[in-house]
Amino acid sequence: MTKPIDVRNPRTGKYDYVIIPPPPKLLAQLCNRLRRAQKGWQQLGLEGRITALQQWKQAIIAGRDKLTEALVADTGRLSISVLEIDSFLSNIDKWCKLAPKLLEETEKQTAVPFIKLQQKAVPYPLVGVISPWNLPLLLSTMDVIPALLAGCAVVVKPSEIAPRFMTPLLNAINAVPALREVFTFVEGAGQTGANLIENVDLICFTGSVATGRKVAEAAAKRFIPAFLELGGKDAAIVLESADLELATSAVLWSSVVNSGQSCLSIERIYVAESIFKPFVERLVTKAQGLELAYPKLESGEIGPIIAERQAAIISEHLLDAIEKGAVVHCGGKVEDSGGGWWCRPTVLTQVNHTMKVMTEETFGPIMPIMAFSTPAEAINLANDTIYGLSAAVFAAEEAEALAVAQYIDAGAICINDAGLTALIYEGEKNSFKYSGLGGSRMGTAALMRFVRKKAFLVKTNSAPDPWWFDG
Repeated sequence: MTKPIDVRNPRTGKYDYVIIPPPPKLLAQLCNRLRRAQKGWQQLGLEGRITALQQWKQAIIAGRDKLTEALVADTGRLSISVLEIDSFLSNIDKWCKLAPKLLEETEKQTAVPFIKLQQKAVPYPLVGVISPWNLPLLLSTMDVIPALLAGCAVVVKPSEIAPRFMTPLLNAINAVPALREVFTFVEGAGQTGANLIENVDLICFTGSVATGRKVAEAAAKRFIPAFLELGGKDAAIVLESADLELATSAVLWSSVVNSGQSCLSIERIYVAESIFKPFVERLVTKAQGLELAYPKLESGEIGPIIAERQAAIISEHLLDAIEKGAVVHCGGKVEDSGGGWWCRPTVLTQVNHTMKVMTEETFGPIMPIMAFSTPAEAINLANDTIYGLSAAVFAAEEAEALAVAQYIDAGAICINDAGLTALIYEGEKNSFKYSGLGGSRMGTAALMRFVRKKAFLVKTNSAPDPWWFDG
């Protein structure tokens, strides 16, 4: 018998929602049902699947208010919840437009004159998605949409920390008969995720390195593909020639958006010695201008820390840095207001790589800044990490920034901006080091992860018979 899980409200601290994980046998039965239905979904054809997803989109739009309300309850913030929904709806349209070209069957001549090649994309029957709590809607559906269009059935296990959004999404799914047979969500925590891996043909996971390693090992035992997007400790390098107004605004936004609870957040800042003082002064002034979204959602820009255990990690990193000599210019602590945990934008100097705030994923609105003397030193500092998700470089000229960026071990590097992977999905990228494993979830490659290519080598009538014995 599985035990119910109480869910905490990040704004009030109260446990006001309950989820009930499915027993392993029931989950297995659900997955078997979805896998059986997948054949009909595939036979529906791409145009039929596009129609179903567009119907789902309209059902979501009709129930948008309830979805927004659920997301706000899950995360305690409003503007990013609205952005999540907008991005999600945009993703449906984008993939519906791209899929026909990507999935079309092709035929071409081979090197042998009388042998032609026909290629077909065959979907994995059942895709499992395990998604995190920081952007619950967007990160649970980013893999779902291309997988469904590819012809897969899909089951999603969102985080037990932010599960409320499932209900309005399921209501919209159930409004589309063709879709509800091959797509659903399941409630649960880590054990449900582990059980899910035992019942699917491909797994997508977004979350921590520690859990990602377990997912990869479990998938390897079953010999199924695993696509992992894990932690980050993204660095920004601000070269001497950089525009300080632009750089401070971009670094601030990418460090504190969603209260820093994003894998694309800038968590380390390296600034040329000659501009270090004015950079810090300008960044502190801008950071102090931001307010907490408390007591009302509209009161400020900085929402609560969603996961209670993350509040403890942020506090630990700050205390460790201060004890080792870091100087706090603004913010600097986790606050308890109205039962929720909050952290104001925090700027730190006198930091170094002995501190957790410079080496471990903090996942909060923390901006630790170090000075560097040469671009080579900045590159070495940026690469002194187990992570390699993304980064940013600022300079007066694009060529100067790119000359540094090419040596940074990360999958996506913004030039004269930061955090752009939150908005731009066209660029294919792979995670470096412990930040992930598998094909890109961005760009056109994102869809092709969910199919296997089948080749038909066809001998034409013009071939001599038996041609392979000639000579």
